[in-house]
Amino acid sequence: MESIVRRQTLGDLLRRSAARTPGKTAVICGEVSWTYAEFNAVADRLGAGLAARGVGKGERVAILARNSHAFAALRFALARLGAVLVPINFMLKPEEVAYILTHAGVRLLATDSGFAGVARAAKALVPAVEQLIWLPSEGPSERQGDMIDFSELAASTAAVPAVEIAGSDVAQIVYTSGTESLPKGAMLTHDAVIWQYVSCVVDAGIAADDVTLHALPLYHCAQLDVFFGPSIYVGATNIITAFPTPDNLLPLIAKYHITSFFAPPTVWISILRSPLFETTDVSSLHKGYYGASIMPVEVLRELAQRLPKVRLWNLYGQTEIAPLATMLGPDDQLRKPGSCGRAVLNVETRVVDDDMNDVAPGAVGEVVHRSPHLMLGYFHDDERTAAAFQGDWFHSGDLATIDDEGYITIVDRKKDMIKTGGENVASREVEEALYLIPEVSEVAVVGLPHPRWVEAVVAVVVVKSGHELTEDAVLRQASSRLATFKTPKRIVFVDALPKNPSGKLLKRQLREAHAGLFTEG
Repeated sequence: MESIVRRQTLGDLLRRSAARTPGKTAVICGEVSWTYAEFNAVADRLGAGLAARGVGKGERVAILARNSHAFAALRFALARLGAVLVPINFMLKPEEVAYILTHAGVRLLATDSGFAGVARAAKALVPAVEQLIWLPSEGPSERQGDMIDFSELAASTAAVPAVEIAGSDVAQIVYTSGTESLPKGAMLTHDAVIWQYVSCVVDAGIAADDVTLHALPLYHCAQLDVFFGPSIYVGATNIITAFPTPDNLLPLIAKYHITSFFAPPTVWISILRSPLFETTDVSSLHKGYYGASIMPVEVLRELAQRLPKVRLWNLYGQTEIAPLATMLGPDDQLRKPGSCGRAVLNVETRVVDDDMNDVAPGAVGEVVHRSPHLMLGYFHDDERTAAAFQGDWFHSGDLATIDDEGYITIVDRKKDMIKTGGENVASREVEEALYLIPEVSEVAVVGLPHPRWVEAVVAVVVVKSGHELTEDAVLRQASSRLATFKTPKRIVFVDALPKNPSGKLLKRQLREAHAGLFTEG
């Protein structure tokens, strides 16, 4: 009985919020609205329905779906059974989904009508996947008759089975989208995720009176565990949508009087550029969060100018740390522009050289962490787990500088550092210089193969609507701000930069698409 009396798991958090404020609106998604009491009851009934299908402690259940109320309910239902959530990036192809299903040992895969085809194709490649679960979507969607129906599972009248669950049990396996050919499954316990929630609540100011818009994919740990989970923990109201586009986001902010919103820089940029921005009432918005990729300093200044009532937080981390590691708060946004701040409450962070010595202020080193947020390791991958925790610190793979106040500024991913003619060039430094050009809307800098320089600095640029820009003009302005070896050798103009659903720039796609730039012709 002691373990139940003292237990603190993800499933317990929702139950406690429902006990505190049963009649408060917990979730709104499309036409569905649940109070905390209703959300808690749905999670219980869904858990009982899944248990009747044989789902028990340790079972891995995958979700391949867009954001929805059903996705949110399934997350907590699985936690109450001691089952393990495996969220899957819905941009993956069937073969890539099949790899994750096989590697994680998944028997049940939940999906929605939009990804039913991909789910069926992946299932056909993995005999161990016995059945598919159909999840309703934000908008009207057609029930998939050959799948287990979410509504039927959630109509169970049985009690949720008593399961011995400990905080040290694995709650989710989240597969990284890194540069390796095969993704890694980060095993995160209930303890790790909840300690991370505490850091979010304390350092990111998440509060019970928030009305939070969740628009980035819930399969990604940033939206799921930095915002949705902590918001349920404190009892906030949550608006869930599957479409992070300005035409959808701005009306939702006005309709529900949204007070809190997270998006990567690319989405914030799209909101600022939208014709709807000037005509939509966004006066309710007081908390703005960004992360997932680096916010250009010029865009940060534009946000401060055009949304002066919005206090901004920069949140930095990665999947393996559940995912929050450092935070730059509202009072430091313009004092420390471009920095990702300092370690949050439950994290210890250093910037070190190859010998694990702290680097001097201003010198470049790798970011390493110690924290109860951290994963247990990579699922079925002892070798890469050992490498990640070498020297008893977790190695992030991010290069950064640290100043004399302890503020960290990410310079680049190790993989994105450009080595041209024997010199190292941080793509971010070049990008910041190009964002100073008024006609530039977005820019990504990559290194491409070059017969003389081995790698050449290349900038891929999106021009602001209604403006014109030439390669010569960009190069002229870049050379006035950058050393010769840092100045791009070429400028490529595109209509849009490739991004994943979380808003991260897909630089690997840019490198692949333009790999022959210096050999063509």
